[in-house]
Amino acid sequence: MFDFHTKLFTRRHGKQVGEDAFGNVYYIEKDPPKTRRTKRWVVYKGEIEASKVPPEWHLWLHYTSDDLPTEKPHQPAAWEKPHLPNLTMTELAYRPPGHTLKGGKRDAATGDYEAWQPE
Repeated sequence: MFDFHTKLFTRRHGKQVGEDAFGNVYYIEKDPPKTRRTKRWVVYKGEIEASKVPPEWHLWLHYTSDDLPTEKPHQPAAWEKPHLPNLTMTELAYRPPGHTLKGGKRDAATGDYEAWQPE
């Protein structure tokens, strides 16, 4: 949830240019001065978390690309996985075998490991 000042600034100075699959809404400045580049920003849906911005919108926000993802959609390569926000501290976070939240049991060590013994 964004605060009152962001809401007021966005209403007065922003022009919506797109929305991503996560519901985040992207804006540009309505009347930018000619002395600098146009401001770009995002209003997050729900929790403010930068990792919720997909790569194509990240490129646009950081002026790496001037093409809006809504006008020129990203064509993912065959090896690309779909974008996911940071899942740390959620139930969907990766937990390796043996993690306490995954039962705390891990496979027995195999014969390729030999513990160090001081002399």
